[in-house]
Amino acid sequence: MKEAILCLTKREEVFKNLHEIYGNPFIPSRPQGFETLCILILEQQVSIHSAQACFLKIKTLLGTISPKNIIQCPDEDLKSCGVSRQKMSYLKTLANAVSKEVNLESLVEKSADEVRSELIKIKGIGNWTNDVYLMFSLQSPDIIPLGDIAIVNTIKELFDVHTKEEMVALSENWKPYRTMATFMFWHHYLEKRNRNPSV
Repeated sequence: MKEAILCLTKREEVFKNLHEIYGNPFIPSRPQGFETLCILILEQQVSIHSAQACFLKIKTLLGTISPKNIIQCPDEDLKSCGVSRQKMSYLKTLANAVSKEVNLESLVEKSADEVRSELIKIKGIGNWTNDVYLMFSLQSPDIIPLGDIAIVNTIKELFDVHTKEEMVALSENWKPYRTMATFMFWHHYLEKRNRNPSV
């Protein structure tokens, strides 16, 4: 963490200012594996609190959230937990993929691009889910999730750039620590909205 923050604060005045205001950012972490990918699917386009409530209902229903239990769970039972029809399909597609061809345990040994290319084949796992899994679970150091509205809005606010192409070009200067840059942006975004970054 120290090396990444030192590098970013030396290269960019914005990061120096963020660090002076907030100190070290909160570093989110989640375990590797099927359960985390299920949570990330549930979190797509809804609040984290809403997704967590839904996840806890599923866990209470199934006991263990495993590919086998998701595949065997009747759609009506998942619906009763608050899972939309689309996300129900995504969860079952993921469960089938993990049961048959995708070895989640092997992902830790692969590059970020290799992980992306493997997971993106699974319907329901797009760029945002890939990026968050890489950062939170696999601790990939150089991810900038430009599919995340909070990150996009924060970069617009702090750097006055407005297109994805400009943001990609700007982020080149933050390599190989774009994940830490992301955590600093998220921390700033949440603090400005009086929300606890560690929740």
